[in-house]
Amino acid sequence: MATTVRSCCKINLGLAIGPVRPDGFHALTTCYQTLEAHDLVMVEARPSAETVIRMTSNDAGVPCDGRNTAWKMVELALGALDVCADVQVHIEKRLPIQGGLGAGSANAVGALLALEGELAAHGASRLPGPERLRIAAQVGSDVPLFLIGGAVLGVGHGEEVYPLPDLPSTECVLALPEVGVSTPQAFRDWDNAHAANAQLTHGDGSDTLTRLSRALASAFCPGLPVDASAGHGTHSSGVPAVSEDLAGKLGAAPQGGVSNPLLALVRTGIENDFEEVVFRQHPSLGNIKRILAGTGSRAEVAIYAALSGSGSALFGLYGTAGAADAAQARLSASGVRSLRTRTLPRHEYWGIS
Repeated sequence: MATTVRSCCKINLGLAIGPVRPDGFHALTTCYQTLEAHDLVMVEARPSAETVIRMTSNDAGVPCDGRNTAWKMVELALGALDVCADVQVHIEKRLPIQGGLGAGSANAVGALLALEGELAAHGASRLPGPERLRIAAQVGSDVPLFLIGGAVLGVGHGEEVYPLPDLPSTECVLALPEVGVSTPQAFRDWDNAHAANAQLTHGDGSDTLTRLSRALASAFCPGLPVDASAGHGTHSSGVPAVSEDLAGKLGAAPQGGVSNPLLALVRTGIENDFEEVVFRQHPSLGNIKRILAGTGSRAEVAIYAALSGSGSALFGLYGTAGAADAAQARLSASGVRSLRTRTLPRHEYWGIS
């Protein structure tokens, strides 16, 4: 009997792009948020003389070989456990591929958890938390967040993660346009647009990473002073990053610190830096964001609407079910496919009642 795990997707509540690091990655600061919308990952595994991995999916667009993040995760996990196994993985896709929702990364974590459950039935140990995170970071930049769930601070190139206090569950509408967005191309477009300014500063002279760090601190730790020196340290690679001190304060912020950290975060003017270049290349996506945001009646406008990751998926967050209904109706009238879901706090992400 296979072990089945939900692999929930994510959105980015703000994403700041920093300079290119010596390792070739861009420095990033982002606030991830998991959603209830999910794929299903089913794993059957048993110890064997040699490792054999097989993978299937209901979606022909899913690679069923070593290119798949779930396949990579299974290989690395078996190596870390020092176990040979016969493993069958099936991914039941309900989410779009390469939509900026982290669905493939979530599949990888789903496969890991299901694999551990299968092998535990045969007496194998489970991986310790730090080892899980290390392997997840090897598989992909936004894989580790799915080992935490809820609201998550991502720094480094997104792979260094810290749990944030949970945001209240909020109605969410995902817009799923047909257009595809290449993340590597989006980064190249960003670099070209900012080639004249290696520090990637905005008109007010503030660094993008510091600006988002300040917004997060303001929302989750009201009263905590954050400036360029307090908000960022320097990694051994020599590039700016959110300091461990600030990350620790954000992660330790009391749940009752503010009545609704999401509203506080929105008031800071958070944004996704990818929108600057992606909307220029794909104007239709900017129009979809305006549709999600809504106009007119306060009861129908979004609390916040943005591109998720580099896209092409966009999202709107709404204070009521009626406002989310209205957003879906607007998208439908414009011929844009949508998916209704909600943000998923950490305790629900892990199935705790």
